[in-house]
Formats: sequence, C-alpha cells, structure tokens
Amino acid sequence: MHILHVVGARPNFMKAAPVMAVLRRRAGVHQTLVHTGQHYDQNMSRVFFQELGLPNPDIDLEVGSDSHAVQTAQIMMRFEAVVLAQRPDLVLVYGDVNSTVAAALVCAKLGVPVGHVEAGLRSFDRTMPEEINRLLTDQIADLLFTPSADGDENLLREGVAAEKIHRVGNVMIDTLVRLLPKAENRPILAELGLAEDGEWKGENGKGISEIREYVLVTLHRPSNVDEPAMLREIMQALDKISHDIPVIFPVHPRTRQQLKNSQFTIRNSQLHLVEPLGYLDFLALQRHATLVITDSGGIQEETTYLGVPCLTVRENTERPVTVALGTNILVGQDMERLQAEVGRILAGDGKRGQRPPLWDGHAAERIANVIEAGWRQ
Repeated sequence: MHILHVVGARPNFMKAAPVMAVLRRRAGVHQTLVHTGQHYDQNMSRVFFQELGLPNPDIDLEVGSDSHAVQTAQIMMRFEAVVLAQRPDLVLVYGDVNSTVAAALVCAKLGVPVGHVEAGLRSFDRTMPEEINRLLTDQIADLLFTPSADGDENLLREGVAAEKIHRVGNVMIDTLVRLLPKAENRPILAELGLAEDGEWKGENGKGISEIREYVLVTLHRPSNVDEPAMLREIMQALDKISHDIPVIFPVHPRTRQQLKNSQFTIRNSQLHLVEPLGYLDFLALQRHATLVITDSGGIQEETTYLGVPCLTVRENTERPVTVALGTNILVGQDMERLQAEVGRILAGDGKRGQRPPLWDGHAAERIANVIEAGWRQ
C-alpha cells in the first residue's frame, strides 16, 4: 500500500511525524512525504523536521507565501502532477491549513482516497480561513480521524456518514509524549535566566535546581498581530503583566516588524521578546510555565495535556474540549480580563483541568489500525 502524506506548515509536521513512524513499522506500507512549502521559513522547517524525526521530504512543491487564493491554486496545480505520477492508494492530509484543503480537492477530483487527520474541529467562525479549510476538507474526505467527541458530533450534524468517522485521539499529543523527555534536557530555561544548572534530577536524569515563575506567550493570528491598535493593546497588557512576573514572548519575524511599525517601546526588563524557537525548546518552556497566553489551537491542546493554565486571546476555539475539560480559558481581545485572569492564576486560583479521553500518546497507532483494516477489506 502506498500512502502519500501532505504537510505544509509546522503544525502539520507534529501531526504527521507519529503517523509516519507507526506506519513505517507496518508490513507492506510504502510512504511518500510531500512538503508543499506553504511555510516559507525553510530554516525553521528544517529544525522542526530534525527534532521531530521526520524524514526529509521526498517532494517539495516550494509554493511559498502568497494570498490564500494564489497559494491554494499553486498547491493544487503542482500537487496534481505529483498524484498522477505517484498514484498513491491513500493520501493523508493534516490539520486545517491551505495545503490541507488544496491536496484534498485534487484527490477528490482524481478519485484518490483521502484521510483527514484532525477532522471535525469547528470554531463556527467562517471569518477564519482555517474554518473554511476544515469544512471543505471534511466534506470530501473518505476517512475522518477525529481527536475528540465534539469532532464526531460536528461531522454527523453536517451529514458525514458515520462509517467514515473514526475517533482516534490527538496525534499532537503523541509527539508531545514522545519528545517531552528530550525537551527536559534542553538548556533553554537556563539560557533565558529562568533557572540555573543544578542538582535537581528529572525523569531523564538531568535537570535544574530551581525554576522561576514565568509567563509564556505565543501570538500569530492576523486579528491580534496585524492590527496595529490591537497589537499595541496586547503589548501594553503584557508590559503590565511583566511587572509581576517575567514574560517570555518568542516573536515571529512578521510580528516583530509590526511591533517596529507601531513604535512600541519595551520599558520593563522582565518583558523578553526572543527569536522563534524549535519544538523542543518551546515544549520545555510550556512544561514549566506558570501559565501560557496564546491564540494557537495546538498550544491550547498541549497545555491541557501538561496541566498548565492557558489563556487564549480569541473569541472562539475549534478545540472546545480544552475549555470543557482542560485548562483553557477564552479571554477574547479583552485585555482587562486577560490581566484579571493572570492575577487569579498567580494567586493560586488557576483553572485545573483534565486530559480528554484518548489523549494518551497512541492516536497514530489507532490511525494505522483503521487504515490497515480498510486496506485488507
């Protein structure tokens, strides 16, 4: 059986890595990895591939950044030639980026079966390009692998046949579970002045003596970082928060340029804007953070698994299980509420959640089992 995997942005890498690793151990499975090149920061992409143990892509479409329409069209045109040449038995697409829907559309037109890993998630906000990608991909996919019960419910309500839906758990958690011990070895906390090398030993035999409390921030959505007035409000709130606790903010180059354009000036030495980080360093910081402020869907999931309080700067989420069961709280773009919730957490009154069912590090195995069972029929 020939399975072709399509990835285009860093969240896809974290989802594809465990699936490819499990399928590599299954007899009779041949795999091809296609990188669309949607994520144009090739240096960061290379770091993620190395850290996640992903093989180098067999094919790189080198599409790069552009408008949603141009990028999606370019992926479709270049990917169609790949499918016609490779003739895979199954194409697996991941998440909700433009590469996901573009590859699924090509396969649907050519009659090639498609499996969607992380199916069924809904924010119910069609102003988000990712929501359109999710809706379209799920309507044309043949196998829909959901991470939680709400995904199943969404798909059934939208008319997807029940036999296509397979709740397998969260593959991002597979990657987290596998790499958490490696992340504990990273020197990033000491490098940022949050800890000193010492005698405390973690489960891997190496650790740090004492970790300072700190807030970890990650923001990338256009509604937060591309709107100058909103970005300024957010930065002013982070500046106020940093008077009580160090704030670590790995900043994307585009966001850094927006900050420069806004002429925001950092006046507090506890507000640290640092360069983008690899997966292991960022995971290490998440693991030990007092709380995380984010607008990322994946980080809502990771903090829920780690039991770290998460404040999400969005009005909605496609991962409601992180709010219903996990540690996540939606604060919208209300910076007063953000600061109030930070105060509660620092006072010891943070939200205590639990891990959703099947978020156990074995989702990829369940995906492989479904694929094998269908292949043998």
